[in-house]
Amino acid sequence: MDTLLTLAGGFGALLDLKVLAFMIAGFLVGTFFGAMPGLTSVLAIALILPITYTIDVVPALVMCASIFMAGMYSGSITATTINIPGAPSSMMTAIEGHQLMKKGFGANALGHAALGSMIGGSIGALLLMAFLPLAAEISLLIRTPGKFSLVLFALVVIIIVDRGAIAKGVVATLLGVMFATVGIDVLQPIPRFNFGTETLVEGIDLMPIVIGAFAISEVLIQAQSWRSSTGVIDAETKDMKIRRRDFVPPLSEIRRIGALTYLKSAFIGYGIGILPGAGGSMAAFVTYATARSSSRYPEEYGKGSREGIAAAESGNNSMCGGAFVPMLMFGIPGDPTTAIVLGVLVINGLQPGPRLLENQADLIAPMFASLFISALVLIPLTLFLFGPYFVRIVSIPKGLLYSAIAVVALVGSYVATYSIFQMSLAVGFGVLAYVMRRQNYSTVSMLLGFILGPDLEEYLRRSLSLADGNPMVFLTSLDSLFFLLLTVLFAYMILIRGRRKPTVV
Repeated sequence: MDTLLTLAGGFGALLDLKVLAFMIAGFLVGTFFGAMPGLTSVLAIALILPITYTIDVVPALVMCASIFMAGMYSGSITATTINIPGAPSSMMTAIEGHQLMKKGFGANALGHAALGSMIGGSIGALLLMAFLPLAAEISLLIRTPGKFSLVLFALVVIIIVDRGAIAKGVVATLLGVMFATVGIDVLQPIPRFNFGTETLVEGIDLMPIVIGAFAISEVLIQAQSWRSSTGVIDAETKDMKIRRRDFVPPLSEIRRIGALTYLKSAFIGYGIGILPGAGGSMAAFVTYATARSSSRYPEEYGKGSREGIAAAESGNNSMCGGAFVPMLMFGIPGDPTTAIVLGVLVINGLQPGPRLLENQADLIAPMFASLFISALVLIPLTLFLFGPYFVRIVSIPKGLLYSAIAVVALVGSYVATYSIFQMSLAVGFGVLAYVMRRQNYSTVSMLLGFILGPDLEEYLRRSLSLADGNPMVFLTSLDSLFFLLLTVLFAYMILIRGRRKPTVV
């Protein structure tokens, strides 16, 4: 009860004008990056990560939370207007929203997307605050072998989520794990894989790999394609006019969608968010498919279904709350954005785990409050104030935009480490990530492998040490056995049963 009161007290921190300013600034930045095709909240937080070195931990976390929620929501803007999802989680919204756009109901589609995002995001944040203390108590029961099996489960889920590229997911994840082994051994103060150079004794910093994988590689990708895409975007948005009152969905349409659709999608999205590595794309797809399968109007799907938009947006925004659970309790990011928020925690000396909630709840509670306020207040407010101008974002010259991103990324990687070598690594990782993305290898899998690799190795070696080298400890420990069986179950559900069912699009 005391922890719940502390979490609820996080709203008081937002009364501080400095903290409030960072929340609003973060929301605007997240909205911009989420609305721009090719840019995401992951990239936004990666670019502002160096700023967290110079500000207090509470404003830093508040800003990250508002960027997260804004980026998840605003991907629906270009998904609706020009059929280019601003974020991967908005792909299902693009299917229905752009059909409405072509029929002259673009503002109405954006209004339904905002309403779904507001409801789903708010419920996800409330569920996070309500059930996180329970999750903390349960996590205390998990011992070292169980932690190894949990991390293994996370890595397996990350790999098999993309059923069409499992082999590439394995390669990308193992590549990240290999990069994480460079430097000091996780259990002994012995350098390894440093190739005899002092520059690698401390290992590879998180910042270069984040900026390289998401910022530098994106610049290289866009540099190859911006000339062909700019003209199309400008042609479709040049004469677009939207009135502010058009963004408010009629009550009759909301009733037609039904409260059950919003609630069901929000709870499903939150549950998916708890699964490590699942992310907003899976939440949007599952909630969209679930809504379509139980809809009274299935014939509207694919032709401009407002119910489909509501379900997808409620699901992917509620996922934001769920994604914080494994990151805060186990240090296992629920999605790519929380993977970088994890870096913010580590940078500020906060160690994820059940003790974090017990001892430093006052530091993370404002982050939860920011997530809730961003969904409940800032999403509808921002859409009403700036809705008619959102579509103009894509008219910014791509050459100017991505040149600025490249400069900010390189300067940011240097400021984070004050090392020319680490800045060079950011460029190297950027080129590597560019090649990987061109060949459909997941850079997210590589990043999560890099983050989770040290934990996987540490828990494996500690477990074997405690059991005198007997690997059966992973089967005789009930917590470990539970996660191993869960791994097998998920592999079966995704790989075996998933092939038997037709894909719903």
